[in-house]
Amino acid sequence: MTEPAGNDVHVRLTGVTRAFELSSGAKLHALGPIDLDIRRGEFFGVVGPSGCGKSTLLDILAGLSSPTQGTVLFEGKPINGVPDGVGVVFQEDASFSWLSVHDNVAFGLRRNGVDAAEVSRRVDYAIGFMGLRDFANAYPAQLSGGMRQRVCIARTLVLQPRLILLDEPFGALDQQTRLLMGEELLRLWRETGATVMLITHALDEAAMLSDRVGVMSARPGKFIDFINTEWPRERDSRIVSDPRFGAITSRLWDKLRVESLKSMGTASPGASA
Repeated sequence: MTEPAGNDVHVRLTGVTRAFELSSGAKLHALGPIDLDIRRGEFFGVVGPSGCGKSTLLDILAGLSSPTQGTVLFEGKPINGVPDGVGVVFQEDASFSWLSVHDNVAFGLRRNGVDAAEVSRRVDYAIGFMGLRDFANAYPAQLSGGMRQRVCIARTLVLQPRLILLDEPFGALDQQTRLLMGEELLRLWRETGATVMLITHALDEAAMLSDRVGVMSARPGKFIDFINTEWPRERDSRIVSDPRFGAITSRLWDKLRVESLKSMGTASPGASA
């Protein structure tokens, strides 16, 4: 197991903004300015109202979109295109219906021309780690939603990313399955030592999984609060019964409620976070 290296900055965003041009020709200021450091080995959660730019932020870190202004560094180097060492898991089931679990997990490695013996080793490990060994020859249609998401996570795991970006990965799952999948995600994080950024609408999910949670404002999204959870690294879903868990989720909601009302256009004139 690889331990995080203290305050070593793994990802740095400085003055990052993102604007989009509308069909009318007007500019939509979607994000920023954002100044953010994510430490190596940190589990960083992001919450914010709908439309605040959370997914836009993830796309920028993944190299799928470029900032309008500002700089983004991963391991001290500017992000230009999809960087080596970054893996992404989206909410949508991204498994290939015509491939078995084994071949789904192996897809990226084979596409990258990895040696067949290494592909076999990594895929066997990832399938076993995610509890899919008995389903290696099954097809996605034969699996539950939670198991299909495990396949997507395993497909990212085999690429051995040093930064894992997760965009509402459990959003389509029921609450019980989400908690259990959260435990699997924590186990993956501890095992790999990767830096993780999780975007979620679920405040309990953010509070349980994260070392630190960033709260974003209504559009244009900026960080308005950071909450250090101070959980032990060897945590699981049992921390939801800890009194501090309630205090963390309450603080998150206090901030997020006002911003959500703003995004809906129903905040009272004197409301503030």
